[in-house]
Amino acid sequence: MSDQSSQRVAVLLSTYNGEVFLAEQLDSLLEQTHQNFIIVVRDDGSSDGTLLLLQKYAEASPEKFHIVEEEPVNYGPSGSFSVLCEYTLANKSALGLDNILACFCDQDDVWLNNKLALQIERYCQIQDGKDKPILIHCDLEVVDQNLQRVAESLISYQGLEIERNQFPQVAVSNLVTGCTALFNEALMRAALPVPKKAMMHDWWFAMTATAFGELVFMPAPLVRYRQHSRNTIGAKQREDSEHWRRSLLSRVFALEHNEHLVDVARQAKEFSRHFGGKLPLKYRLALLLARRMRTRSATMQRVYYRLLRKF
Repeated sequence: MSDQSSQRVAVLLSTYNGEVFLAEQLDSLLEQTHQNFIIVVRDDGSSDGTLLLLQKYAEASPEKFHIVEEEPVNYGPSGSFSVLCEYTLANKSALGLDNILACFCDQDDVWLNNKLALQIERYCQIQDGKDKPILIHCDLEVVDQNLQRVAESLISYQGLEIERNQFPQVAVSNLVTGCTALFNEALMRAALPVPKKAMMHDWWFAMTATAFGELVFMPAPLVRYRQHSRNTIGAKQREDSEHWRRSLLSRVFALEHNEHLVDVARQAKEFSRHFGGKLPLKYRLALLLARRMRTRSATMQRVYYRLLRKF
């Protein structure tokens, strides 16, 4: 795969009532320095002018857009992206795709114009012909709704420990922001379908990549991550060290269990159900510990969580 320009990419875009910011994102896609791509877009049941806007862009650049025509069912972000992936696999020839390379794309961000080019270059450097699952993700610049900078690096802003990128750690703490992810067909086939008990599609893909292939981080912020009142998840700033210590103490001595960790445990159980027999013993043990976080004992939850952090 030496000729990077020949690599066609499927940009998987899920929209839902996104007309306010969508045009800026579409413009940033059309301005990519790597131009060999197709935007495969599925609307998740919008009630505003999102579909009309998409159709306007598709009419202006028909070679760049493929709108999935189906009943307007609302699956939510994770379900919609899972449907997009399955659709792309089923229609790869019609979309002009050979060995699929794909990206998740959110409707309200803005991509730097070299995002695709740099990620494809990195993929070509590490792809060794073994058809292993690969996911490449990057940092993001956090911006407000007017694209004014809030933080230069999401990783620093949230205090993410990006080096904790092995399966046992990823099973309890997601490092991948979906809108930065570029991944190959091997990962799509391994990860799909994304189950309803998965916390998010990007987390499920990250777990699958670390379990069976490779998760690669690029430190450059290649996406402007817009924060506004309708963000599904959004960026939450890590507290300064003094506040963080006080917050940590309050969590350590908390009497109530953490519902987020219960959801993590459910996801771990689902991952075990899907892949248990294919996983090495170490990973099966990690999932067993993660599944035990369903306990209603706050103390035991913390014990299991800390064991996994040190796994």
